Amino acid sequence: MNILKFITAGSVDDGKSTLIGRLLYDSNAVSHDILETLERQSRNKADGELDLSLLTDGLRAEREQGITIDVAYKYFSTTRRKFIIADAPGHVQYTRNMVTGASNADLAIILVDARQGVVEQTHRHSLVASLMGIPQIVLAVNKLDLLDYSEEHFYKIAAAYQELAEKLKLRNITFIPISALAGDNVVQPSANMPWYLGPTLLEHLETVEIEPEAASDAPRFQVQYVIRPKSNEWHDYRGYAGSLRSGSFRRGDRVLVLPAGIETEIVAIEVNQVQVEEAFAPQPLVLHLAHDIDISRGDTIARFDAQPIVSRDLEATLCWMNERPLRPGDRLLLRQHAATVKAIVKSIEYRIDVHTFEHLSDDKLELNDIGLVRLKTAQPLVFDAYKQNRHSGGFILVNENTYDTVAAGMLEEATELEPG
Repeated sequence: MNILKFITAGSVDDGKSTLIGRLLYDSNAVSHDILETLERQSRNKADGELDLSLLTDGLRAEREQGITIDVAYKYFSTTRRKFIIADAPGHVQYTRNMVTGASNADLAIILVDARQGVVEQTHRHSLVASLMGIPQIVLAVNKLDLLDYSEEHFYKIAAAYQELAEKLKLRNITFIPISALAGDNVVQPSANMPWYLGPTLLEHLETVEIEPEAASDAPRFQVQYVIRPKSNEWHDYRGYAGSLRSGSFRRGDRVLVLPAGIETEIVAIEVNQVQVEEAFAPQPLVLHLAHDIDISRGDTIARFDAQPIVSRDLEATLCWMNERPLRPGDRLLLRQHAATVKAIVKSIEYRIDVHTFEHLSDDKLELNDIGLVRLKTAQPLVFDAYKQNRHSGGFILVNENTYDTVAAGMLEEATELEPG
């Protein structure tokens, strides 16, 4: 049974948490003890209905304010598929949390309040989905029960979003009219919208085809730990442990150890302490190489015929996540999985206007801004352009004094920068 990882996003009070609660409740994915707790916590509601948003809004501050602050993860399954859900916050100041949830998503459900239509956060979340390379988008037009299930309103919003999607080059979009509170078209078809002939939300989630990116991309393995027992029993053992981020390796493959650029051969592959002929992403494994090479944590092993980019001069799209603005000259730590290098901001090329998606000249990025920057690293970084391989093209920036994560980035092709 395959797994679909999806994220819900939208503006404040669009009903994201209620939608997930409805999915879990109507698909019988809520255990009896959680259901009893839900009933107890919902007693204060005037209408006596279950407050399904409580299934995801676990923080006390969220329950008091009626908003989602953190990214809440839920897991459920049907007879057709397993699901991992990330419920992202709606407030603009928590856009950074949406980036976190979107980084590994196969699909994004972007909610729109039928009464409000396409708003600023719809633009912002769609921009993030586009930049993060999420292959499938569902626009769920929610709260249609408050507009008498108006077909006209639904198609008007769908047309407005289609214009936005064309600007962002979003291709695979499915439009579904729903009421998360009433349950219309979430798990069960709605008798209130006979004009809609498409699938329910759950039917779409169960059947949507997702490309297994990690297996089809060029093979990328990053060393997390060098295993040298140095015992009498394992005197000559030398293995390189880590996760295969993308692609596959076979015993006998010619590979390069990067950034050093040393050529060697894979002589053995271990998965769960058993030698195998071939390994596939995202398996954790141990590689054994033909030559004793000076290899450290963060080094990359790539197949000789599918080499990544190796450069100190980088161009990247950033989502800035810190209250202190980013400016040219700032020094940060760049972390790409197990690799950590020092970096300096050489320039800010532009900031993206979330309303029009225009590129605006600016000398800084402020909290939740998205823009293109040029970086120079102290040591070479091994990567692919994010659009070609998001498993090796993503990174985070960390404040080198506080170790706070201050940005999420997507690498472009290497660029030529001025010396220094």
